[in-house]
Amino acid sequence: MKQILILAFIVLAIISNAQNNIETYEITYSSGDNSINVYYQNDILFLSGPKSKIVQYSNFKDAVNISLLKTEDSIYKRSVPFAELSKPLKIEEKTTETILGYKCKYAEYSYFSNKIELWYTEKADLKGSLYSSYLPSVNSLVLKIKVNGGDRVKATAIRKLDTIAFDYLANDAIEVNKSRFEELKINSRFTVLQIFDNEQINWDPSIELPEINNLKADITYHFRNGTVLLKKIKIGDELKANNYVFAKLNSRSNGDAYDRTGSVFIIPASHNLTALNTYFENSSILPPYICNNSDTLSGIIATDNYEPAIEVMRFFTSFGTDYFNDKRPINNYPWTNDVVYKQDISSLIPNAEDEIWVGVYIGNYDKGGHKVSLEFDIYPSFEKDSVHKMFVKPLFSTVNIIQPSKYNYGRIFKTDTLVVDFSIDEDLQNLKLLYTSTGHGGWGEGDEFVPRFNQILLDGEVLFSVTPWRTDCATYRFSNPASGNFGNGLSSSDLSRSNWCPGTLTPPYVIPLKNLEKGQHKMKIIIEFGPETENGRNSWNVSGILTGEYR
Repeated sequence: MKQILILAFIVLAIISNAQNNIETYEITYSSGDNSINVYYQNDILFLSGPKSKIVQYSNFKDAVNISLLKTEDSIYKRSVPFAELSKPLKIEEKTTETILGYKCKYAEYSYFSNKIELWYTEKADLKGSLYSSYLPSVNSLVLKIKVNGGDRVKATAIRKLDTIAFDYLANDAIEVNKSRFEELKINSRFTVLQIFDNEQINWDPSIELPEINNLKADITYHFRNGTVLLKKIKIGDELKANNYVFAKLNSRSNGDAYDRTGSVFIIPASHNLTALNTYFENSSILPPYICNNSDTLSGIIATDNYEPAIEVMRFFTSFGTDYFNDKRPINNYPWTNDVVYKQDISSLIPNAEDEIWVGVYIGNYDKGGHKVSLEFDIYPSFEKDSVHKMFVKPLFSTVNIIQPSKYNYGRIFKTDTLVVDFSIDEDLQNLKLLYTSTGHGGWGEGDEFVPRFNQILLDGEVLFSVTPWRTDCATYRFSNPASGNFGNGLSSSDLSRSNWCPGTLTPPYVIPLKNLEKGQHKMKIIIEFGPETENGRNSWNVSGILTGEYR
């Protein structure tokens, strides 16, 4: 027994001494004012620190590149043997450059139409490449890299360090293939805030209203006979931090065959008087707009104590995607199962608020209606230390989320110029007007199918003029199985329209307001309104939002 213990102590001493004798080297690569350090130890080049979200290293003992990704429940691994790495298009054996005392060879690669150039040596005790996919040979140490002949990354120092413990060689990680690892990697880089998940928007007068004093966060409510979804969410740190925010909406028919106007919108929860109030009371509680023909429209312009909803995305449902796919089979027409809309809404998040209502509206009168899912995808800002309080002020909106069963707000332009008075009271920068305009109604000479002139005046001067029009609607034919087909081969969904197509979104016009000073201002929206017929009534859905940053 004594001899066994002595032998054990000798073995432990040998192992301990071997570990202490492991040499660790730091390689510094520089590009301009930036630098990155990688570490070489025990025939392994560690390309990332153990706390990195994605850990990468090149194992020269086993001739394999390893990538590790830790999620909430597992560690995933992607292994790429050196034998499967890209092969260089050419190699020059002769010395082309000397770096850190090493006479370097040259290798050239091509990747997604990019030219990758490497300078490397096979004479160093160290091995590896900062770009692990590009390794000219198993004995290579890459010292310089250029992409498309432009900026270069070059090794500027190699120094020996005291031994550093690297303990993230995860032998028990779950091995996945390349496509699965890429999916995991991309999804790990941004946050998904789910708002609605497969919710129905339809026409259902039997839907009962909740108690106005008992509305809670993170619960989906249905208003306006089912045509409006609303949920209150908290503005967390990720939404307050000026990150990139994209609204992503999935929509499919649940029985409705027609293309309908849709809108994703935000209502700040701190506001006392909003469109939400009208879902429990009569719309007359909102500020009235008296038209020239004596019609009264409520809540379409901002006043001192009221603002319309913040429209963050205007979209249009398709002609019956999913529900009608098998009801109109056509050879070589692969109907889509749903329509996905995704838009940058970063400048429209009122990050000074603590809570907001997020809503989706689809104007339809169908019992089946549509099924929608909505999420906010939040991507980290490139300027991590830059936090700005966003200025978001909706000025006007004729998108009728207020009383869709009674009023057609978009018909105001038949008799009126829309006028809104507003004030700028704060010091702002990067001020812009986001103007969204889509024309609707009628056949032949209706404003949906005839280009009509839009003009915006600010304080009596022309600010912006445009004729909103889309000619690319035929691109989206496969999203519209229920679209009517004509004798000449065209489908209704193919026809050009006033700034929208069935199954698409309509982004706003971005109008800079660099010289807008503090004080009172007047904005006028003028739209050429076409003649109407007995079977066709024109309308225009417009919204205008001021966005910027507080200085």
